[in-house]
Amino acid sequence: MFDFLDKYDVLGAFWTTVQLTLLSAAGSLIWGTLLASMRVGPVPLMRGFGTAYVNIVRNIPLTVIILFASLGLNQTLGVNLGSDKVDTTNFRLAVLGLILYTSAFVCEAIRAGINTVPVGQAEAARAIGLSFTQVLGLIVLPQAFRAAVVPLANVLIALTKNTTVAAAIGVAEAALLMKEMVENEAQLLAISAVIAFGFCCLTLPTGLILGWVGKKVAVKR
Repeated sequence: MFDFLDKYDVLGAFWTTVQLTLLSAAGSLIWGTLLASMRVGPVPLMRGFGTAYVNIVRNIPLTVIILFASLGLNQTLGVNLGSDKVDTTNFRLAVLGLILYTSAFVCEAIRAGINTVPVGQAEAARAIGLSFTQVLGLIVLPQAFRAAVVPLANVLIALTKNTTVAAAIGVAEAALLMKEMVENEAQLLAISAVIAFGFCCLTLPTGLILGWVGKKVAVKR
């Protein structure tokens, strides 16, 4: 029933999915943390930018963002992100689009974690002369990250599944391979089962492990 799989690089396609997920997750965590810092910061302009970014990006379909990265940045503006190879450029553009989109959700998860930190701790830190950056980096964010592990795990799982949108610009990940297999093989149920099983192998351990980590590192109030 699954003999046709020998003709396709299923593991290679899922490895591309893993790479998309890991690179996008790292970029989203950095940009999302900066956005969360803006949203709780004392500068009105930065708070306004962070709020506008999150509210706008969360309401734009990911497909639109990915297509804009390919058609708008690459084909219209000539942005190739340092590569002359089409496949590499599309991969990097997909990572960029996923970062821009996912960071909005990371921001909200971290901001929720920040809200769990008692206000008195920040006030005490300011009273001894610490700046906003020091209060945020030394006191607030370490506790916020511990409180946000489970919400961030949910964002990571969603990101893993969202990588399938990269197929829209020709990135050779699992969804694009599935499309190719469906077009060439009369094994729709078997193909769907293989791809679904692959994504379950990626997402279920992520949820279980990070859920366990979240309980272990949670701040006891």
